[in-house]
Amino acid sequence: MAKPSLEPFFNPETVAVVGASSTPGKVGHTVMENMLSAGFRGKLLPVNPKGGDIMGVEAVTSVEHLPRGVDLAVVAVPRRFVIDTARELASIGCRSVIVITAGFKEVGHKGYDLEQELAGICRDADMALLGPNCLGMINSPAGVNASFAAGQPLPGNIAFFSQSGALCVAILDWARGAGIGFSKFVSLGNKALMDEADMLRYLDSDPETDVILGYVENVENGKDFLLRAETVTRNKPVIMIKSGSTAAGAKAASSHTGAIAGSDSAYGTAFRKAGVIRVRDVESLFNLALAFSEQPLPKGPNVGIVTNSGGPGILAADDAVLHGLSVPSLTPRTVMRLQEFLPGYAAFNNPVDIIGDADAERYAATMEVVAEDPTVHSLLVMLTPTAAVGIEDTAKAVARTAERCGKPVFASFIGGRRVGAGRKILREAGIPCYDFPAAAVESIYAMHSHAVRRHRPQPEYLDAYRDVERARKVLRESAARGEREVVEFRAQEVASAYGLDVPGTLLARSSEEAVRGADAIGYPVALKIASPQISHKTDVDGVAVGLKNAEAVAEAFSDITSRATRMRPDAYIAGCLVQEMAPAGSREVIVGFKRDDQFGPLLMFGLGGVYVEIVKDVALRLAPLSKQDAFEIVREIRSYLLLKGIDGGPYANFDKLEEVILTMSRLAVDLPEVLEAEFNPVLVGPERAVVADVRITLDPKVGSS
Repeated sequence: MAKPSLEPFFNPETVAVVGASSTPGKVGHTVMENMLSAGFRGKLLPVNPKGGDIMGVEAVTSVEHLPRGVDLAVVAVPRRFVIDTARELASIGCRSVIVITAGFKEVGHKGYDLEQELAGICRDADMALLGPNCLGMINSPAGVNASFAAGQPLPGNIAFFSQSGALCVAILDWARGAGIGFSKFVSLGNKALMDEADMLRYLDSDPETDVILGYVENVENGKDFLLRAETVTRNKPVIMIKSGSTAAGAKAASSHTGAIAGSDSAYGTAFRKAGVIRVRDVESLFNLALAFSEQPLPKGPNVGIVTNSGGPGILAADDAVLHGLSVPSLTPRTVMRLQEFLPGYAAFNNPVDIIGDADAERYAATMEVVAEDPTVHSLLVMLTPTAAVGIEDTAKAVARTAERCGKPVFASFIGGRRVGAGRKILREAGIPCYDFPAAAVESIYAMHSHAVRRHRPQPEYLDAYRDVERARKVLRESAARGEREVVEFRAQEVASAYGLDVPGTLLARSSEEAVRGADAIGYPVALKIASPQISHKTDVDGVAVGLKNAEAVAEAFSDITSRATRMRPDAYIAGCLVQEMAPAGSREVIVGFKRDDQFGPLLMFGLGGVYVEIVKDVALRLAPLSKQDAFEIVREIRSYLLLKGIDGGPYANFDKLEEVILTMSRLAVDLPEVLEAEFNPVLVGPERAVVADVRITLDPKVGSS
């Protein structure tokens, strides 16, 4: 069902305040006061059972006396009246509603039921709903402040939405002090109907918004959010805080992938896929917001640094390199031009240290020359408050020069009280100015990354061979036997159905069968315990490798099965898998996925063994993965060089490895009945990528068909 337009919500011509009050301190009074002081140009309609004059506006006594087709109603009545009020608003064709009232799903089961009833009424009436339990909404350019926040925000080109009303109040107060303005400001509250995806849908085409900020605690419709965000971030930067960054509340999972791919990992990976810039605190949120709202995007990663102090300049250069930016050497022509007017003891290359006695003119001249260097894409101007520097004059000179240079300019005036006036001058001139260079570098990096993403080609996906029906048949049969985890022998069949290179494998129920299997496969072989209840074979020492003859195989079978029976008396021991050994010189890697409740299959890649168990050197992506994703995920882990080969050692066939990763992605998309899957290990050598072990866990909530 299509969602209602948000145009009447953000740009109403008629606004009703249900629960309007002439008593200061009441929510209905604050909403009326905010609407009047915002300069609302439409018709304001207070609703109060007593009628009369409310703040100079004649009130009606009930909703039924409002004109039909009210654009926006703000509901600030006790909870017991909210449902009836919503029905009455629906009956007069109200187009959107903000329910400020609290006491819904945030207070328990009864509140949840009331919220569902409220949402149903609004949905059936095609009436947009913000809240309940929210602060309200502000649209500064339209003169709409349908909130109970104290005071009016400054106008600006930044939109902000938040689940937390308390955070909204604090940010509004802080932003006024910092001189930061907003185009839109929305408190989402309980998100009964209107959510982050709806905000992105509207703000994408909002001409008054250039930068979108958000605070989220959870995203309930992850796929809709991703779809919207991927579209919006090609046009505008979206910068968000996600609270709850620890895995303390995440459910435990049986696989390595499930254990590593917790809730916060899923959100971080989802934001990355969608192009959303994630920050960890409010300060960083607005540092980036100001940069994006005031400066053009850099056309490359190269930063030119101008400073009056060598130490901070070196720190800034280090930060830039650590972020993946470059601090290039300046061209010989640029160096010669700098030598014409800088003291002989200055540092003429990048960072350019113009020495502590630099005045405003020296700053301006150096900025102009460095900005004209063709290797420089953005400029960072730094100042420490030496006795000689004129801080305010320098700030004015930096601002004037920045207007002419045609490249993004950032500043860091390091200090406290002495540099405060200079920072204020720069910020008023639209030059982002930071207390320390690390924050400036973070902004430059975020803007560069956003610019790169906007120009990336459309993703290309692998059309992998797969026999989906054959794979589903295995899953149906396992589910029919009541298995939560597919027995490995059958799981290998699923891998084969997807065209993966799996080792020759036979199930042996006795030592004699194990020997016959080994004779058929060819020595040496490996033996692995076969039990649907034993997920991690190493827990029972259930693997033997390099078995070179029949005696070794028979002995290993007896040892493995007896030990497993003793250590896991609850487990059904089917026997052992007899398996072809991996090619010599192979590296062990792990490829797995866990189905996240919000965002779908979250795929993990890393080196196997201790690297995944202890070091957790892994990379994550959301399925489906493109070919570019597979290329990047392999090279993202810290131990990538071990796969590439060091000092003539064995190397991995990256084409084969990327095919395995893309096939796992395809399997995750094709088979919703699979909750988790893991190829561990995948044995990658110069010629092959062999999927040696397969684990598949079924989702009991999804039937195989």
